[in-house]
Amino acid sequence: MLDHVEIMFEDMKPMMKKLKKASYKENMGVFQERYGHYFEEMTSLTENAEDKGSAADEIARNFADCVEKRFQSAKKKKIDGCLQLDLNFFMIYYVFPALLLTGHEDATLIADHLCDEWGKRFKDSKIKYTDYDSLYDSFREKIFGIF
Repeated sequence: MLDHVEIMFEDMKPMMKKLKKASYKENMGVFQERYGHYFEEMTSLTENAEDKGSAADEIARNFADCVEKRFQSAKKKKIDGCLQLDLNFFMIYYVFPALLLTGHEDATLIADHLCDEWGKRFKDSKIKYTDYDSLYDSFREKIFGIF
């Protein structure tokens, strides 16, 4: 299940750098094209499950396991604070909105379980999520008419 889901974080730094309305839209399109199959897999797992809550829990645990194994330091067995902050922002800006953009009826259930697991698993990571349209609309086209 969700084999190598951690690869969606490989382009995290460039996708978060100089994030503006136009670049966010373009980045999200690329992100969905490359990794949309993971979100489809997540929603199909809950859709076909007898107990959707248990399925969403398993998805969240598996997702967090993959990310934790990929990014934890070999010595400390934990993720560096700055890197964790980047991971949190990436979840908020890309992972959750992409999941919700599937439009699947179980997407919010999965997002809720991912959010809960993420907060339990990683220090100082009690994050919330929002949808793509809300984030996109929060970007300004221009700042003081200059940019």
